[in-house]
Amino acid sequence: DIRKKVRLGLKMTQVNWSSTDQLWHLKALHEQSGEIKKITSNFVLTCTGYYNYDQGYRPRFKGEEVFKGDIIHPQHWPKDYEYSGKRIVVIGSGATAITIVPSMADKAQHITMLQRSPGYIISMPDVDYVAQFMAKLMGETWAYRITRRRNIWIQQTIYKACMRWPDFMRRLLLLHVKNQIGGKADMKHFTPRYNPWEERLCVAPDGDFFEKIREGKASIVTDHIDHFTETGIRLASGKDIAADVIITATGLNMQMMGGIELTVDNKPSPLNEKMCYKSVMVEDVPNFAWIFGYVNAPWTLKCDIASKYVSRLIKHMDANEFVSVTPIDNANNKVNSGLLDGVNFNPSYFQRGQHMLPKQGNSGPWKLEQNYEKDKEVLLDHPLEDEYLTFSKQKK
Repeated sequence: DIRKKVRLGLKMTQVNWSSTDQLWHLKALHEQSGEIKKITSNFVLTCTGYYNYDQGYRPRFKGEEVFKGDIIHPQHWPKDYEYSGKRIVVIGSGATAITIVPSMADKAQHITMLQRSPGYIISMPDVDYVAQFMAKLMGETWAYRITRRRNIWIQQTIYKACMRWPDFMRRLLLLHVKNQIGGKADMKHFTPRYNPWEERLCVAPDGDFFEKIREGKASIVTDHIDHFTETGIRLASGKDIAADVIITATGLNMQMMGGIELTVDNKPSPLNEKMCYKSVMVEDVPNFAWIFGYVNAPWTLKCDIASKYVSRLIKHMDANEFVSVTPIDNANNKVNSGLLDGVNFNPSYFQRGQHMLPKQGNSGPWKLEQNYEKDKEVLLDHPLEDEYLTFSKQKK
């Protein structure tokens, strides 16, 4: 029962590798009681993503103290908040805003999404009826395998097409949006200044976002905020948007490893000064893996193959009585290049936080590919032992 292996309510604050003990010593805050728990571990695997889930990005707006309504950031949503019949403005155009607008539109008097600039939004079916039919026809196991491969192929093909033929794919995506809104909104609100996949695409399940636009329950305004007023927002254009509630869906802040302090023998090992080995392990840090997904594909694709790699590695260590494994750069591969440098990906949160990311090398396992097929081969098929991994047995 996996539930017996899960400890809830703990916030990891520090992990320290002891070369003497050949163990990790972890400190965790029990958030309800404030007690510090101490844990030892042979191996540490961090799966925290790269966002700060305690505090989102919240810019301050001129005059917001005079606004008489409620200002809410989605990461700090009040329990049982009642908004029926209210005029709502959602500041932002990312995935959070695209999700909030249709979910609140039916109860609100009206909801407006206020954006500085448009992004790409596509409609995708929320239920895969082809997969359901295949499951009835050939069983869930085979249907899952085929559907997974199909979905990976479709996503990767779309991404590669966006990189190779950006103008064509841009026209195709905008035509899709035009058909979705049905003439109920100006296309200027859906026409980004950048090419597809220079930022992530937003997906509207079953086109729910577009549906609320067509019904007139939601609208989009593209402008800059000059200041808040008592009754809403004054825009740079001089226009006003009346509001009872303003939701600041202004994005997230990046944070590595959930804010955990990483040390080796009580000496700091800042992640942004280290390289990543096969984009999973960290240079000079024993028995430590860091799951970092794709920015050009579903995050979980990388999680799957990275987790399988770690499982292979631990089984190999057990079979050979190794107690530690450490990636070491013995060929001077390090360059002054961040983990995602060279990847055509420039959202605002990344520009604010890219200095936190690890480095990458100029070749071999130190160079990040952001390519699922290549990573799958490297992580699942290549030999575990190479010239960069140092395995050690128990000291006698």
